Amino acid sequence: MTARATNLRLCILAAALSLLACGARASGDPLQGVLPPGDAGIGFSLGLVPAPYLGAQKNSDFLPLLVYDSENFYLESYRAGLKLDYDGWRNELFIKRRFEGFASNLVPDSMQGMDTREVGGDIGIATEHRWGEGAAYAELMTDAAGLSSGSELRLGYRYEGWWNGRLRWRPYATVAFRDAKLNNYYYGVKPGEATAERPAYEPGSGVNLEFGVQAAYRLSDHWQLLGGISVLQLSSAIRNSPVVDDRTILPSATFGLMYGFTPQPAPMGEHKPLIFKAYYGASSECDLMPIMTLRCAKTHTQDNTSIAGLEVGQTLVKGLNGWPVDLAGFVGLVRHLEDDLQDDFWQVHGYFKAYYYGFPWRESVRTRAGFGIGVSYASQIPFGEQRDQALRNRDTSKLLLYLDPSIDVSVGDIFRARSLRETYVGLGVSHRSGIFGSGKLFNNVDGGSNYIYTYVEWQM
Repeated sequence: MTARATNLRLCILAAALSLLACGARASGDPLQGVLPPGDAGIGFSLGLVPAPYLGAQKNSDFLPLLVYDSENFYLESYRAGLKLDYDGWRNELFIKRRFEGFASNLVPDSMQGMDTREVGGDIGIATEHRWGEGAAYAELMTDAAGLSSGSELRLGYRYEGWWNGRLRWRPYATVAFRDAKLNNYYYGVKPGEATAERPAYEPGSGVNLEFGVQAAYRLSDHWQLLGGISVLQLSSAIRNSPVVDDRTILPSATFGLMYGFTPQPAPMGEHKPLIFKAYYGASSECDLMPIMTLRCAKTHTQDNTSIAGLEVGQTLVKGLNGWPVDLAGFVGLVRHLEDDLQDDFWQVHGYFKAYYYGFPWRESVRTRAGFGIGVSYASQIPFGEQRDQALRNRDTSKLLLYLDPSIDVSVGDIFRARSLRETYVGLGVSHRSGIFGSGKLFNNVDGGSNYIYTYVEWQM
């Protein structure tokens, strides 16, 4: 990393901390304001988003939607950050997935023989302020994945005069100033990649323009449909690249469905207990569904890799809609034990989990079947994922979908100890997946890994 890039990152971090310290709400984030402040949601969206590369075959995208909003922290499928609202301002320090580039097994025709331009990630600061019947916003982002070392400044305005009622919609406009490093990485041709039909090319800096409309239609108190259309005009510097389809505009459309809920507050004068979960698991060659249906439970058959993890969570909703179902949210830290096949490493994940406890014997032994869904980031690719993807000549991704099915029983009910009624022991599966190559959020990975684990869960 160059000294200039390092200084830029330090400046951004310092500016972000000063904004947060001053107190100030931020960005052109399409999920902002879809749910009321403090709510959480889960859902999905399907998008038709043409890639700018010549000969690109992958134009559709599946995106799981996971949204959690607290007073000073928010988490979304592709974005997470600290925020501070004050007197009509919102300031953020955030990290965000950059949806440019392509997987190594989905190389566009124009990029054959060139280095892969990887899907990246940015760190940035953002600020937003109410202006008339809308909001003006600014985002400054720089590469945090060590790929392009490039930066981007986005300025925009979102009109919210029609963002009310059952059908809400809001138009927006954004101008993006992209530096030369960012454009050169994703759309340049290095001298060693040049051919007679594909000359060397450096786009340099440029300005992209985007116009669009976001919409939401409330089906019920909890369910809503989401949609959006937009057009993107790439800068002439990008359009002139020999690897880019020189279209005047790139249209895109998305459609989604979301279930939103309000986390229940603690009773007056009390605090909501935290949930702690400790577990240890072994790698398994079995697929997720055979494990869940008890048709396969083999471990350590291909390698002796394992995981050890600790999670902290909190119950968000008890007795959802009067059903024997609770909703909880968790964040976890996992140590991958790679059996000397590579260095051990850390993984972090966050997810929502639903617990069903309405079994006929629940009054004698409380039994819960749980299913969690979220996102997982591994600081290295687990050995099993590397091996399996290499055999199929497919790409990997540090960021993947996270699923956590489990079944457990109350220790207190087993031993007739009332004080241990909210302590559980059980079995679960730690599953990382790319959703069959359908999501650019996960680098269009088709594959993943499974670890069958035992655990103890308690409240404090």
